[in-house]
Amino acid sequence: MRPRGDRQQRDGKEGVHVLWAPWRMQYIEEGNTRDCIFCSPATQEALRSQLILYVSPHARVMLNKYPYNNGHLLIAPRRHTARLADLSADEYNDLMELLRRAVAVLDVALRPQGMNVGLNLGTCAGAGITDHLHWHVVPRWTGDTNFMPVISAVKVMPQHLLESYDQLRPLFLASAEARSEGLHRK
Repeated sequence: MRPRGDRQQRDGKEGVHVLWAPWRMQYIEEGNTRDCIFCSPATQEALRSQLILYVSPHARVMLNKYPYNNGHLLIAPRRHTARLADLSADEYNDLMELLRRAVAVLDVALRPQGMNVGLNLGTCAGAGITDHLHWHVVPRWTGDTNFMPVISAVKVMPQHLLESYDQLRPLFLASAEARSEGLHRK
């Protein structure tokens, strides 16, 4: 039985099934032409436009401009490095604390049913930005994948990035204040 037109034809024979994701081209092209997104100055005026939610002594957390899901965060060291082994103990501890805080903030703000937390080191591991390591924190809900990207090349995002920013930024600031107060009490 022959497939119903869901496979490309190549030289009269069935070819490889192709799923198109044209919205990713902008990301691919920008990735080759711009400065490192994790090294841009985090000035107070630029935080919202660069989607930077919080900056700690050695790390920053920001919304992913091309998210896989609503609330998709990126956590990176402030120092430009691609190697996990190159992080100092202080940098590593700060990153892990910010990662833990990011998961807690997403739990409060978005109430996901689960999360993907990952670090892609190198191109073959899926890193889109290979020369500055960073963690992805992706909130997940049962049924959050659907037919839209497959059928119509559309990714449904339930919340605008700047709305996500405005919802998450105060929680990062509040968690930093609470942490600071706890350190002063000790």
